[in-house]
Amino acid sequence: MKFTKSILVLFVVLVASAFTINTADGYQVGDTIEYFTLKNIDGKMVSLSDYADAKGFVIIFTCNTCPYSVANEDRIIALDLKYKKLGYPVIAINPNDPKASKGDSLEDMKVRAEEKGFTFPYLLDEGQKVYPKFGATKTPHVFVVSKPSMKVEYIGAIDNNSRDADSVTEKYVENVLDALLSGKKPTKRNTRAIGCSIKVL
Repeated sequence: MKFTKSILVLFVVLVASAFTINTADGYQVGDTIEYFTLKNIDGKMVSLSDYADAKGFVIIFTCNTCPYSVANEDRIIALDLKYKKLGYPVIAINPNDPKASKGDSLEDMKVRAEEKGFTFPYLLDEGQKVYPKFGATKTPHVFVVSKPSMKVEYIGAIDNNSRDADSVTEKYVENVLDALLSGKKPTKRNTRAIGCSIKVL
């Protein structure tokens, strides 16, 4: 019986590790990120260097299939609508391997973006080369970056209720952006991202 339990525990650990990459070496608050270029749902390549007038970015790793990501879609749209005109556009990136996550192909992303009326680029991390650099582990997982230094100002969740927008009492990302726009240093710069693990083959 003990042997069977041990095998079961080992199996669970192996399955879990198969769907999560160790990203301990990813960016931390204060680090400088590298520019990247990824394919948008319209088929065009998008680079952070395209945003010459931006003051920074709200980079969000998200996807079509995670319930937590779906629950945050309206909040992500609201963030983009409010802060893009102030210099901090949302850049959404789907980090999942579409072969490992049915429903997360570029075609599926196009459908979802049109259904929800996404106001921001929705990029596919083809080959999964970008998200490990950030150290993203969940969808959604947020990184606020400021220009011109391209410094990471915040890492974590959008707010303090990953499921229910009506129950939010602290808007982490908005507080960070408001502080930056006021020339102040954000007070809370790390929170725990809550969501689904990033899917890999």
